[in-house]
Amino acid sequence: MLAAGVRAGAATDLAERARSLVGPGQGVHVEAEDGRVLVSQAASRAVHPASVSKVPTTLALLRKLGGGHRFETRLLAGGAIERGTIAGDLIVEAAGDPFFVDENVLVAALRLREAGLRRVDGAVVVRGPLLFNWKETGVAGRLRHAFAGRVEPAAWQAVRGATGSSAEPPRLEFGGSAVSGSAQQQLLLLHRSEPLVPLLKALNGYSNNVFAWLARAAGGPAAVEALARESVPPPLRGEIVLGDGAGANPSNRLSPRAAVALLRALQVEAVRADSSLAELLPVAGIDPGTLLQRLAGPAERGRVVAKTGTYGDYGACALAGALRRRGGELVYFAILNHGLPIDDARRRQDAFVRALLAAFDTEPWPYVRDEAPSFTRAQISLMWPARSTPR
Repeated sequence: MLAAGVRAGAATDLAERARSLVGPGQGVHVEAEDGRVLVSQAASRAVHPASVSKVPTTLALLRKLGGGHRFETRLLAGGAIERGTIAGDLIVEAAGDPFFVDENVLVAALRLREAGLRRVDGAVVVRGPLLFNWKETGVAGRLRHAFAGRVEPAAWQAVRGATGSSAEPPRLEFGGSAVSGSAQQQLLLLHRSEPLVPLLKALNGYSNNVFAWLARAAGGPAAVEALARESVPPPLRGEIVLGDGAGANPSNRLSPRAAVALLRALQVEAVRADSSLAELLPVAGIDPGTLLQRLAGPAERGRVVAKTGTYGDYGACALAGALRRRGGELVYFAILNHGLPIDDARRRQDAFVRALLAAFDTEPWPYVRDEAPSFTRAQISLMWPARSTPR
């Protein structure tokens, strides 16, 4: 029973705490794992949720692609290869990897250099959707610079530390402009991103608006909205409106009770992927990003898993997540502030979550942060001159 989860002697009226700490008229909804509503204040009022909009996008991506999905990027020679030189372009065939950065290129360049590739007579040609260093524009030119070793020193130091490579970054030489129409193409290397679950974790942790671009892989904002609505009880469906998959669109709307329902659906989907909310959303006081410095005290650290949302232009500030009671039962919450200064809203949110922590016998989530750089979780298969084992 719920009463067993309340600390002995505690007389906290959570509804009153919501009014006094968060403010009357501000949206708050709290549910026990068995569905009992513990607090419901302006809970059906849909307001702008800022980056809590990433929760339904996370759900849609996980459901459509699966937690182990890896985005594949293929590197091909656009011409014959003789004496370490491609008589044509270096072709990059992309399939939507949202987390392709300098470090990934450097590891790929290392493998190609080890195989004997030294020069590309043409240029870099990109086919298909690809973000590089979080940008969609000018990808081919920026990739060429990275393959030529012109990257930030920190990127090479990270790769060097992970691979034990020599002091200088790998460099491929490039000739002039792109060589069009080469019929002779050879697969050089297959790059597979880190699995979807840790990829989403990293993007949620920093609340990266790459999510708006990544929503394409789930069918776009309309498809994400449709799936989100299908995932909650019918009375809540009209309280979910998504103009984008990240939180910047002014039309986005979410109610606190719909946010909690989406968190429940996300937890179910995570379990199907042999994961949990803690593997998809930031853990307060542990994961770098938006929650590293919040709810990080000795009695709080590791006990709150949540997604933040902040968009000052819309007066939106949100926090939605879950606590873990001792024994594993979850308590879900959503606090969607509107019309408040951001710093004030965050103070109110944290104060109320502390009241929840004080009311229940909670424990830290069974979560250990993976400290390895994200690029080390990617897989690279060298296909030229001979197929090799991914590493």
